[in-house]
Amino acid sequence: MKNLASEIKTHFDLVIFGGDGDLSFRKIYPALYYRLLEKQISTEDRILALARKKLTNEEFGAVLKAELSKHIESLDEKILANLLSIITYKVVDINNSKEATGIKKYFEKKGDRVRAFYLATPASIFGQISSFLGQLGLINDNSRVVLEKPLGTDLISSEEINDKVAQYFKESQIYRIDHYLGKETVQNLMVLRFANNIFERSWNAQEIDNIQITVAESLGVGTRGNFYDKYGALKDMVQNHLLQLLCLIAMEPPITLDADQVRDEKLKVLKALRPFTKETISTDTVRGQYTRGKTKEGHLPSYLEDIDKYDSSTETFVALKTYIDNWRWSGVPIYLRTGKRMPHRFSEIVINFKHVPHNIFPEKKEIDNNKLTIRLQPEERIELQQMVKIPGPGGYRYKPFSLELDYADHFNDRFPDAYERLLMDVVRGNQTLFMRRDEVKASWEWVESILKNWKSEKVPNILYEAGTKGPGDLIMDEARAWVKSRHILKVQERKTDED
Repeated sequence: MKNLASEIKTHFDLVIFGGDGDLSFRKIYPALYYRLLEKQISTEDRILALARKKLTNEEFGAVLKAELSKHIESLDEKILANLLSIITYKVVDINNSKEATGIKKYFEKKGDRVRAFYLATPASIFGQISSFLGQLGLINDNSRVVLEKPLGTDLISSEEINDKVAQYFKESQIYRIDHYLGKETVQNLMVLRFANNIFERSWNAQEIDNIQITVAESLGVGTRGNFYDKYGALKDMVQNHLLQLLCLIAMEPPITLDADQVRDEKLKVLKALRPFTKETISTDTVRGQYTRGKTKEGHLPSYLEDIDKYDSSTETFVALKTYIDNWRWSGVPIYLRTGKRMPHRFSEIVINFKHVPHNIFPEKKEIDNNKLTIRLQPEERIELQQMVKIPGPGGYRYKPFSLELDYADHFNDRFPDAYERLLMDVVRGNQTLFMRRDEVKASWEWVESILKNWKSEKVPNILYEAGTKGPGDLIMDEARAWVKSRHILKVQERKTDED
């Protein structure tokens, strides 16, 4: 897609700590490959991959080629060669001063240019890496640092990590990445809301009955068991991904798309989220853990079997009913749901509008409410359900019918991955799609109202079979239910990675 944005005119150095890790191979290097293909970056730019594994530059190049072939169909050999030509692999131990000297010399060759440090490492060493860079004198006014989520396991640890990084980088240099904000359909939320008067006029408590946000994963924890067991679904998904989606849905129109003006409005949403109490924690939240299940493909193990640990109380599913206590959204229930080992992988937002106040038609058949569904992945699309008359004689017979904008049908270009957009925004110095520190703090404060009350009220995990939809119905009242996703995908569905 050649219209992602204008070409980068300023050359840059990108330094990847954890340059031989899964995230780098699965997301960062493919993003760089495609941006090189689209001529947004060039062979004048440089990439320094830092890791602890002892490999020569040639050995790393062979590994990278093999890894890229897993994630990119039909590798262009010329583009691959150009990418390999600008990557330098260096072994580094941030506690080893000798190796650090070699890194410092690397930067003396090109002088002052945009210098982005991507910390694709555990958050626990973000502060240590920042100190390492500061002591080497590698941080200047043109430096940026990218921090991967999750930032800590709670509010205290998150603040500690941010404090350590802030000793060396200004807030304007820190890019806290949430790749969901870089997805094409998430970006389209802004245009959908603020460029279409028909929606913005009805985007309030007077017209909307409820909002549902679902991020469902069909896979289990896989190789992330040790990591996942420290976090669970609430910290791994709700604290960042789902809350960021909610902010874009619920925020007031910013004056402009200036980064801080957008983030100011998102922060207001987070601060208006109603905290959970000991009275609401059992009725408005559900936590679950997948047990053994069976699908057409065969038997599925339980979470405890996946992590080989049989006393874990970590949740793999969470559903929440919450409210935004402000003028626009007062009284509108907002349902958040995420889980592993669900029947299908999909992420979508459903805006359920209120029913018509009175049925004038003689048939008196139930009139379905209008629904706006924004499918984020896979098979990206926007769908508006409305009532229409069934053609033919026989009176006013009607049924729901959906108007669809299917991205695959209407936009034939390849959709850039979220990391492509976000990496280029880092180089440009555009922080709009990155979280500000006060956003992270506000989200953790709200999430801790759940964690604290789960613990004090001893809210148990409800077991659900792997391959089923989970126990989210328990927070629904008789008048509402989770909208059934139209998740049957086309045969030609684009191949995407599980997030």
